[in-house]
Amino acid sequence: MTVMENNEEKKTGMSLIEQLRRENLKKDVPEFSVGDTLEVGVKIIEGGKERVQAFQGVVIARDGGGIAETITLRRVSHGQGVERIFPIHSPRIASFKVLRQGRVRRAKLYYLRDQVGAAAKIKEKRLH
Repeated sequence: MTVMENNEEKKTGMSLIEQLRRENLKKDVPEFSVGDTLEVGVKIIEGGKERVQAFQGVVIARDGGGIAETITLRRVSHGQGVERIFPIHSPRIASFKVLRQGRVRRAKLYYLRDQVGAAAKIKEKRLH
């Protein structure tokens, strides 16, 4: 990079990497937080066909920022806990749908891994 290109970059205030990051950020992501129940539509390619598979679970963690932001969803399926980590701005994510807003007092809900049944229940947020 020459001195002139470097000065030009400083004037615009945005590097090429930053520009690519902003272009790839999704604009249709709803507002949600830890404790909310989400349904995430994931694009799956099987053979030559593409379909959308839904994964529903409670957000137990939200990490990173910008284009690298991820969420961890947890659900119990057939008595077995299942967790999946989704990059929010991934092109493989088709949709987000907030089903329930939970009221929690922690940023990470890893303690839910050790709880069973009604103990793992999250109170619903009142919207008054």
